[in-house]
Amino acid sequence: MLEKKNYHDKVRIFDTTLRDGEQTPGVSITPEQKAQIAIKLDELGVDVIEAGFPIVSHGEMTAIKTISKHGLKSEICALARAVQADIDAAINCDVNYVHTFIATSDIHMQYKLKMSREQVLEKAVWSVDYAKKHGMQVEFSAEDATRSNKEFLSDVFKAVADAGADRLDIPDTVGYATPQYIAQLVTDLKTETNNKIPISMHCHDDFGLAVANTISGINAGASCAHVTINGLGERAGNASLEELVMALQCLYNKKHNIKTELLYETSKYISNVMGITVQPNKAIIGENAFGHESGIHTHGIINNPLTYEPISPEIVGRRRWLQAGKHAGAHGIKAMLEDFGINSSNEQLQEIVEKQKNLADKGKSITTAELLSIASDVMHNNKFEEKFKLYDFHIITGMNIIPTAVVRLNTDGKDFIASEIGVGPVDAALKAIQKIAVEMASIKIREYRLDSITGGSDALAEVSVKVEDKTGNIVSARKAGEDVVVASVQAMVDAINKVMLRKVIYSEN
Repeated sequence: MLEKKNYHDKVRIFDTTLRDGEQTPGVSITPEQKAQIAIKLDELGVDVIEAGFPIVSHGEMTAIKTISKHGLKSEICALARAVQADIDAAINCDVNYVHTFIATSDIHMQYKLKMSREQVLEKAVWSVDYAKKHGMQVEFSAEDATRSNKEFLSDVFKAVADAGADRLDIPDTVGYATPQYIAQLVTDLKTETNNKIPISMHCHDDFGLAVANTISGINAGASCAHVTINGLGERAGNASLEELVMALQCLYNKKHNIKTELLYETSKYISNVMGITVQPNKAIIGENAFGHESGIHTHGIINNPLTYEPISPEIVGRRRWLQAGKHAGAHGIKAMLEDFGINSSNEQLQEIVEKQKNLADKGKSITTAELLSIASDVMHNNKFEEKFKLYDFHIITGMNIIPTAVVRLNTDGKDFIASEIGVGPVDAALKAIQKIAVEMASIKIREYRLDSITGGSDALAEVSVKVEDKTGNIVSARKAGEDVVVASVQAMVDAINKVMLRKVIYSEN
């Protein structure tokens, strides 16, 4: 475990979501999407946005140029190998900050570059000198630094420093280093450069040590962290921005410019755009990071959240939530029901707890809608009547036809009709429902999952959805049926009704 220390200097956050993050296998985004992500990162407060690798394609160059013209507060950087064409491409993107690199490990030099140490050293110095002569701020990375010969690595770093490099970056390219080794590398580099040049850390997560290694480097004297939102990146990814920032802030008293209350929203946005789902148990931004089911835990949380939470969820833009299930106890279920304005007797509560446990024992997670349905059956309460009623919906789809949905819903005797297009019939239908729900209750979809219960072309489909209101409260619902579209619509409407129930309860109070 890393020793906690009191540091009060500010860490520079260099975000490479748009470069290293986009190198995540299976991810490819448009120039327009890159520009929108850059705006989100700027709003989050990152110091540097590595906007891309301009030499790779015309679209990449277009995206970087577009981002550089947005007038963002963050510095905009472009990546370039120690090759003239790469550096020229960066210069042509109208940025004044280039991140140039060349590998320094024997394995890379022999099998990838096919260059000698002398040739690599010469190229490294040339690249820095060339970029500086063109008025660029230069950050130099010795790729695979942590597997490089330490004497040669030192020679390269000292030479590029003499050539005018503004920053030196230590990449743990294959995530092979340990915190102890990183600390020694940084300490040695600071000594060899007379502590005159800022040092950055660029760590990968192949052994799950990216954040720990980055923190170790910073505690040893590095001042900048290369990170990505959600830890996106090659193979196992990079150091996760949200994990690193919160660890630095809460465990090491280090300052930064990140607006932490925007972390969750930024994470969800980038997850949706890049199509990479965040694992539920991921620290800080995973769906379960502030979720509680165990009876012991929920009892503690209800009395004092610090019993089972190291930080308040609101700090990172989250809300605490409780989960029904076989591990849940009466305290947790009671709190969940009270959140919807439902006050049961002790006898009713015990019956509700046992019924939801019996359902959970069949191997299913209990959705909010299912818990409230159980409570409705036990209590015979008219509060559970649907506020949002589905009257009808129509889907138009087929080859060479853009899927279109028309939905008619009714609430308080008033009809609402909406139409939307989508990538498929389900997407179109849910977007149409959400369009009405946003107007009525500021509700949006947070999660959609489809599972097949049975096999074959007539398989029974099970749809699970999570929706969120404007205050961050999340409600889940699940429906099953042979028609995926119908099950999806029913699950969505059910979830909205439960949110509306909560909204009505709180408006009454």
